[in-house]
Amino acid sequence: MAQQQGNPQYVIMREGSSRTRGRDAQGMNLMAARAVAEAVRTTLGPKGMDKMLVDSTGDVIITNDGVTILKEMDIEHPAAKMIVEIAKTQDNEVGDGTTTAVIIAGELLKNAENLLDLDIHPTVIATGYRQAATKAVEILSSLAYPVTIKDEELLKKFAITAMTGKSPEFVGEKLADLVVKSVKAVIDENGKVNVDDIKVEKKVGGAIGDSELIQGLVIDKERMHQNMPKTVKNAKIALLDTALEIQKTEIDAKIGISSPDQLQSFLDQEEKMLKDMVTKVQKTGANVVFCQKGVDDLVQHYLAKAGIMAARRVKESDLKLLAKATGAKVSTSLDELTKDDLGAAGLVEERKIGDEGMIFVEKCKNPKAVSFILKGATTHVVDELDRAIHDALRVVGVVVEDKKYVTGGGSTEVELALRLKEYASTVGGREQLAIEAFAEAMQVIPRTLAENAGLDPIDVLVSLRSKHEGKSAMKTAGINVFTGEAVDMKKEGVIEPLRVKTQGISGAAEVAVMIMRIDDVLAASKLSGGAPGGGMPPGMPPGMGGMGM
Repeated sequence: MAQQQGNPQYVIMREGSSRTRGRDAQGMNLMAARAVAEAVRTTLGPKGMDKMLVDSTGDVIITNDGVTILKEMDIEHPAAKMIVEIAKTQDNEVGDGTTTAVIIAGELLKNAENLLDLDIHPTVIATGYRQAATKAVEILSSLAYPVTIKDEELLKKFAITAMTGKSPEFVGEKLADLVVKSVKAVIDENGKVNVDDIKVEKKVGGAIGDSELIQGLVIDKERMHQNMPKTVKNAKIALLDTALEIQKTEIDAKIGISSPDQLQSFLDQEEKMLKDMVTKVQKTGANVVFCQKGVDDLVQHYLAKAGIMAARRVKESDLKLLAKATGAKVSTSLDELTKDDLGAAGLVEERKIGDEGMIFVEKCKNPKAVSFILKGATTHVVDELDRAIHDALRVVGVVVEDKKYVTGGGSTEVELALRLKEYASTVGGREQLAIEAFAEAMQVIPRTLAENAGLDPIDVLVSLRSKHEGKSAMKTAGINVFTGEAVDMKKEGVIEPLRVKTQGISGAAEVAVMIMRIDDVLAASKLSGGAPGGGMPPGMPPGMGGMGM
């Protein structure tokens, strides 16, 4: 920063700033990113362990879901945050494979560090990694098998694989069946699946096996008035995005009343207006009303008198799902409401679940929105089950859209490693070393599965390679973590959507290349709390500051 021996000094950074360059910067970033990968590594697979996350208020989350762990970790290091972003992207795109993507990214960075120690330039490594990632996606496509929406038994296996380790095995089959049914219900005419059309309600109480799928919607509301019917069969449903009450003026206004007659006339007129609202609803033939806004007490009385069940303050998202489930149209004005806007359901009923009342809208004809009711003994059990169901729904939705899948259990990664090594020999140059390092990194998945199951990872890898090589090669051979044997994952039903693998490997390669190419880290410490934008707090070792749980 400055010239010595009497030459003038040039200061370009504020006092208190820090700068790390070259191999030191790369080493710090690689170490921080790999530390994140190591944090979730033990959660991979059916025999993966759980993590207990405790926040400052003492709230506890117990999970082995990779993205949940990373979101809850208090990570400040910029390079480590980039690893967390892969998990978030993976979760948004496919809903599963978050831990796999993070572990692969960590292994790619570990192998890159070995190459950097051999004085191979980061740009050369980056080029090789990009070539390998492109080739890996191409190889994965050639390894994929077809699947259709009609293959229900196969689709259940995707759900079971996604939920493995997150829900008890004895209810896995039932939950998988419910997942497939719900996805089939909401698929649109273009073959797309929006899992937001599947509403998940969590209720503590009962057993996991008591979870159920409602062919319709469950609304977390009760009847507005105790005299309203609890059960309505052959329901005609009106959805209102308007208040059933007298609207207040936007400006302050006063009404001058000089006699009791005028007061009574004013009150009678107000009552008539409210009664007219109910009359308009009655004329359409509606016997169930869901209102997004407020409802006057007098309107509630008249609705109850007319034998109409109603709920108010229904969330906008629930109103939209009700429209999809019942075929109703959301009306923004009572004057525009007609019988053609009404939806239909075979049964609308208020029921108690635990201590709370909920309204069930069931027996809808071809509903395009459905509800999952998840039950469990404790809040922690239900929350983890919710995360498992989320993964399963997204995975089944993705495979229904893409119609392609690959095998799990480390089988795909071992095959990729072998194919990429063959490809590396055709490339030549120093990039060949990077592609070989990429291929080696793929083996971290079967190795980790073996370690988490208490098996010898070297023995497992040797066994898997022997199955994948030779004349009688079995490209679907993976590790059965319960027996320790290399078996056919396709026959075992351990399968995953193609997109889970392609997205995970592509994302891991991209972030590894980005972190590896950083050779200069500048951090300015303006405040005692630490540097803005994730810089290093004072007093912390460079590269290690600001990452913890």
